[in-house]
Order: sequence, then C-alpha cells, then structure tokens
Amino acid sequence: MKRIILVRHAKAVPYGYDDDFNRNLTERGETDAEKISLELNNLGIKPDVIISSSAVRAIKTARIFAESLSFNKNDIREEAEIYHGLTTSEFIDLIQKLPDTASTVYIFGHNPCFYSYANNLLEYFNGEMPTCSTVGIDFPVDSWEKVSAGTGNKAFHLVPKMFR
Repeated sequence: MKRIILVRHAKAVPYGYDDDFNRNLTERGETDAEKISLELNNLGIKPDVIISSSAVRAIKTARIFAESLSFNKNDIREEAEIYHGLTTSEFIDLIQKLPDTASTVYIFGHNPCFYSYANNLLEYFNGEMPTCSTVGIDFPVDSWEKVSAGTGNKAFHLVPKMFR
C-alpha cells in the first residue's frame, strides 16, 4: 500500500495579496498545524517523504508538521510547480516519480488544487478543504507508478475544528 497525505497550508494572514507567495501563517494557523500534526504523530503516521509548495505559508506548515513528526526539516522537498498549480494529471505524474522505498508521502499546498486532487484521486470525496485540512489517501498498489485517478481510498480527513 502507498499513502499520500494531502495538507492544505494552515491559515495565512488575510493581507499581502500583492505578494501572495510570501504571505505568512497567522498564530491560529501555527496552532492548527501543530494540533493536526501532533494528532498524526499520536496515530503513528510518519512521513517517508515530505514535499511542499515553496510558498511561505505552505513551507512553514510543512516545517511544523516535520517537527511534530520527527522528520528532518532540511529534507523537505520544495516544488514551485505546486504553488503555480498542477493539473490532476501533472500531480499524478509527480506522485508516480516517487521512490518505491517510500510508503507514506506528505504533500503541502493550496486550494483550489488540493480540493481537486482529493476529489480526483479518491473514489469518493465529499469533504471540504478549509485551511490545514489533511486528507489521507491509500492506494492498494506496491509501486507509485501504479497510482491513478479515482483509485484511492480515504483513510482519514482531519480538519482543525475537530481539535478546538
């Protein structure tokens, strides 16, 4: 089995859209990211690989998760294309290039793309993707090359309001 964990970045400051790439997390965003990541740690869902959009709010969310999950922050792989938006097909191409030695991969990014990925990778997704939403998707395959649209099973869907 291969597992992708999609994480929409935590709540960001509601200003600075003229420099959207560099928008920072709010205090609530940092708290939400810590709560969700600590829950995943308690569940024993550790990353083998972490990939993040290189936008400030996404990479900061990824670093909070990395710390909670005892993953080396220096090993987070930044992918600028995630910020700019990938089609589902392009996103699947990124997934299919992952090393088969990895079983669990966390990917951090943005809406509306992350909602679309959850919707298109899963057989059925009826959730919302507010900030810091975290969706675990299991694929019954032994190689990332075999991941395809509509074949994933939802393992979990965590949202910050569950922990308030």
